[in-house]
Amino acid sequence: MTRMGERVAILGAGKMGEALLSGLLRAGRHPSDLVFTERHAERTKLLEERYGVTGVSSSDAIETADTLLIAVKPQEMAALLDDLAPRATPRNLVITIAAGIPTSFLEKRLADDVPVVRVMSNTPVFVDEAMSAISAGAHATEEHLERTESLLRPVGKVIRVPESQLDAVTALSGSGPAYFFFLVEAMIDAGILLGLPRAVAAELIVQTAVGSAKMLRETDEHPVQLREAVTSPGGTTIAAIRELENHGVRAALLAALEAARDRSRELAAGQ
Repeated sequence: MTRMGERVAILGAGKMGEALLSGLLRAGRHPSDLVFTERHAERTKLLEERYGVTGVSSSDAIETADTLLIAVKPQEMAALLDDLAPRATPRNLVITIAAGIPTSFLEKRLADDVPVVRVMSNTPVFVDEAMSAISAGAHATEEHLERTESLLRPVGKVIRVPESQLDAVTALSGSGPAYFFFLVEAMIDAGILLGLPRAVAAELIVQTAVGSAKMLRETDEHPVQLREAVTSPGGTTIAAIRELENHGVRAALLAALEAARDRSRELAAGQ
């Protein structure tokens, strides 16, 4: 577990970095145990006033923090590693949430034996319902994985996977919220087509999505069982399901997720 009093530096206080910062504070961590880096002075001042956490330079963050949580954009990683390389030591735990960058990329640029843990999370981090998958680098131990889990649990669920599976995780849950938003958008449009006001259609579909997700999580029933419970013989639901199958929706989803996984592999390879 992450030790209270251990200092955590969030390197890059963009949307994901801020969400993690606020989640750690809600979990009871003291503002003095946190620091963050942010390139823009106005945003630094805003975050300091909002959270009572001090914004510092990258070099100060690296030298004073035990855990270094990298939340910069992938294209900013190389420049950050130039700052990290001469300062990070095996006493530090480096956690990266940068998409598509393997632990080996960091390890080659850091001192020997610096532990690295890679994380793939998603945007429900903003409402403390993230799904985060973590993978250990070559020098990360069980303690490092536990420390990473304790940082992420306040903002959602955490699972461990081999790093070789992170491209699939990226396709499934990293990009996953976009698929659900796309489906909800289409269903709201369908409601309008059927004669409902947009606000009414949106309220119906959003609450239906929330309730359906809660049933999936709390009943432990297979999605097929839950779907069949709604699908009466000769009824409205089976008529709709038939049209979805006729239009190849299931096959389209499989192809879409394969495309996302393949693109994740390309990004990891620097393409």
